[in-house]
Amino acid sequence: MLKRSAASESHTSTQRRTLKAALSSLSVYDLHKRLINDYMVYYHGKTNLLKRNKSRDKRDIDVIRENHRFLWDEDDVPESWEAKLAKKYYDKLFKEYCICDLSRYKENKIAMRWRTEQEVVNGTGQFTCGNKTCPESEGLRTWEVNFAYKEEEEKKNALVKLRLCSECTYKLNYHHKKREVTRNKVEKYHNLEQPGPSKEKKRKDEGSPEENYDDQEQQPNMDEEVPDGDSEDKVWREKEAAEEKSRDEEFQEYLEELLL
Repeated sequence: MLKRSAASESHTSTQRRTLKAALSSLSVYDLHKRLINDYMVYYHGKTNLLKRNKSRDKRDIDVIRENHRFLWDEDDVPESWEAKLAKKYYDKLFKEYCICDLSRYKENKIAMRWRTEQEVVNGTGQFTCGNKTCPESEGLRTWEVNFAYKEEEEKKNALVKLRLCSECTYKLNYHHKKREVTRNKVEKYHNLEQPGPSKEKKRKDEGSPEENYDDQEQQPNMDEEVPDGDSEDKVWREKEAAEEKSRDEEFQEYLEELLL
């Protein structure tokens, strides 16, 4: 028995050396085909083990969703490449009006997001209703909404604007009425932003009493008669004739002086 076991061990060791020498002489691609072929021969039907594990695969949109923020501060500096990708996507969004989802308005749950470049070009959310499923473009009203959301296990608030039609306005104000932004309020806000003239400037514009008195003296008397157009023409013609005569006289005197 001992002799047989020793002989079998020597035989297996010889086979290993032969197989190792055969595999070492193959290229990488040929070695791959050889191993796959042996696997299919000895483990027939177990090809599922050859498939790559895709559970950890992520697309760019998946990374953006995981690291997305509704609002980024100007001082925020992303550290990881995932956060940098999300910040780059955020910078390309337009943050004047929002697009909302009112499908769960009865539960007082409204989703909001910023508009993309294509939506701004098409006028979605500004010239058409801001509800993502509503194409209405007439009777739009602007609403200012205090959007409360949860981000990274932290409750946050943001003041956003929505443009909605009458039907979507009813859905937005289903539980409590939001603040409407009208044109008068916008104009009033802009007027408050513009600084008025200072008191010193007003005083300079009004001037002192002496200056006003001088101005009154320099002003023409409205009771005096103003010559009409014909009389003015006569005056100018008389002046021109007088100038012509004086020139002739001067020239005549000049000739007389030369002849003397």
